[in-house]
Amino acid sequence: MKYSIVVFPSSKVQEVANSYRKRYDPAYALIPPYIRLKETFELEEAKLPELVSHLEKVASSTDSFTTHFHRISSFHPTSNVIFFAIQNKEPYETLHKKIMEHCVNQQETYAYVPHLTIGRDLADDELKDVTSQLSMVKLDLSSEIDRFHLVYQLEDGIWSVYQTFLLRK
Repeated sequence: MKYSIVVFPSSKVQEVANSYRKRYDPAYALIPPYIRLKETFELEEAKLPELVSHLEKVASSTDSFTTHFHRISSFHPTSNVIFFAIQNKEPYETLHKKIMEHCVNQQETYAYVPHLTIGRDLADDELKDVTSQLSMVKLDLSSEIDRFHLVYQLEDGIWSVYQTFLLRK
């Protein structure tokens, strides 16, 4: 089964993100807006309790934090992804590193850059048009982050929460 580990920002941030995702993200209907902590990976069901135990330890040793989205950016030319950039990346990088300590045999495809995707799989010309329009948008959103989620993909492509892990207050 396919899994991932994500953070869902506040409903206000999700609402703003979805106003863009409706138009630019084909995954809009499959999962709410999220910040990925660990990209999609395959895992045998027998190994799930071990992963859950590790994630519980990670959560209990990590303080909750506030995140700030400060601009819209793109990963072009590496990939045609548009995203809300995160100003304070350190808490995400710390969480990612702690999570990856257990997933050593599962290399990431790209270097870890915390972000919230609002558009993907756009043609080069469309990406150029959209990013030039969105570069003028003033973005100033904050979200309290006090949990992360282990999610899994259903047969129809929709992602569902398997378990939620609360961070320390």
